Amino acid sequence: MVCQECYSDKNRITPLLKARECLENHLQYVCGTCGRCICIDKDKIRGLQRWNFPFKSLDIAKLYLRTANYTNKKCCGIYEIENSKGRKSYKIFTSDTDLKEYLLKNKDKVCKENKAIFMMGDYKEYPNTKIKHLSKKEVEKYLSEM
Repeated sequence: MVCQECYSDKNRITPLLKARECLENHLQYVCGTCGRCICIDKDKIRGLQRWNFPFKSLDIAKLYLRTANYTNKKCCGIYEIENSKGRKSYKIFTSDTDLKEYLLKNKDKVCKENKAIFMMGDYKEYPNTKIKHLSKKEVEKYLSEM
C-alpha cells in the first residue's frame, strides 16, 4: 500500500545510492507514517537539495517528491525534460513558472508537456515527521531493514 505521506509503497527503498554514506552524513526527512528516510540535505557544492537534481526516471523522482513538497510547504510537480540529444530526465519544480525560468536558462532543454506529469493533491503536514541526522543505532537499524 502506498504511504499517504511519502508516496512510496516501499518504506526502505531510499537512499538508492551509497545508502550508508547518505544515512550517516546527510540530513534526513523521516516519514512520520512509514519511517522511510529521504535525503533532504543540501549539496555542499551547488547548495541545492537532492530533490532539485534531475532524476533518471519518473519513479525515482516520485521517491523525492515529498521532500520538495515539505521544503516548499506546497505541492510541487514532476516534469519530463528532454535535452537536445533526446535524453529524458525528470525534475521537480514548485510551479510551471519555475519550469519556464529553468528552460530560459537551459536553452538545450524542453518540456513538451509544459506542465507537471505527476503531482499529489493538496499539501498536508504530518505530526510525526522528523527532519534530523540519524544516530549510528538508527542507521544500523534502517540498513538492516532495507
